[in-house]
Amino acid sequence: MQTHALRYFLEVARTGSLSRASERLHVAVSALSRQIAKLEEDLGTPLFERRPRGMVLSEAGALLADHARRVLLDAERVTSEIRGLTEVGRATIRVASSEGVARDFLPQVFARFREAYPGAHFLLNVVSPFEATERVRDGEADIAVCFSVAPEKGVQVVHTQPAPIYALMAKKHPLAKRREIALADLLPYPMALSEAGVTIRQMFDLCCTLEGLLFEPVFISNYHAALHSFVRSGNAVTLTGLLTVRSRLAPEGLVAIPIRNPALHQRSLQVQTMAGRTLPAPVEAFLGLLIDAIRAPEILDKPFA
Repeated sequence: MQTHALRYFLEVARTGSLSRASERLHVAVSALSRQIAKLEEDLGTPLFERRPRGMVLSEAGALLADHARRVLLDAERVTSEIRGLTEVGRATIRVASSEGVARDFLPQVFARFREAYPGAHFLLNVVSPFEATERVRDGEADIAVCFSVAPEKGVQVVHTQPAPIYALMAKKHPLAKRREIALADLLPYPMALSEAGVTIRQMFDLCCTLEGLLFEPVFISNYHAALHSFVRSGNAVTLTGLLTVRSRLAPEGLVAIPIRNPALHQRSLQVQTMAGRTLPAPVEAFLGLLIDAIRAPEILDKPFA
């Protein structure tokens, strides 16, 4: 199969429309249609289901899409290596991540990596865990770093690590000197929470239901930094992962206290890549540093060896 035909096929799959794919690729609809028809003829099966609202991949089409993404990414990798881009470190590394690791942790890892590979470029997209996985599965990102409570299909999880949920509060908070707390201990204090749908909020709401606890948050936001700033200013409490706030605890006068509820320890931080894909050398090198930093984030505080 020719690579341009696979690119055309993937764009139709992505947009669900010959006309929209034509606009994005600047290729005539008739040319796209011919290429799709030829692929279907060569494979002896329809690749799309034609529906009133667009084109949807058939079972065979979904299999070809997975194959095509790997083929095109491998072709890009080989071309880069032939041109010598990996030797001079001018690769662009595309990362999709949850917000929790995007504000501090990942930029610190990027900066550390550039000490060894000064020509490296990074593209970071902050999205939901579901979309981060989708971007890796579709080849739009090289690596996903996201919080999860369940296994993911269609990607390779190259590293997973428990990411329990902590109570975040100011050092002057009445609970700040506790070694650990129960959810019920938080009832007397104002709660600042993420909006519904975020993993931390889902797990918190479930635990409260199971324990028969009712919280009425005084502040809800989809922006973690705003929640953290709010609790720093008074006696409110929010929820966080330790990696999210590790570097800001001392400078901002915050503490993170473990919560005893076992269900709040079920979340994990996953590092994902496309299943079956051979990563370019710079991406593989960055992946190694990223995993090391997740295992032992204190390495980011030390001078580069």
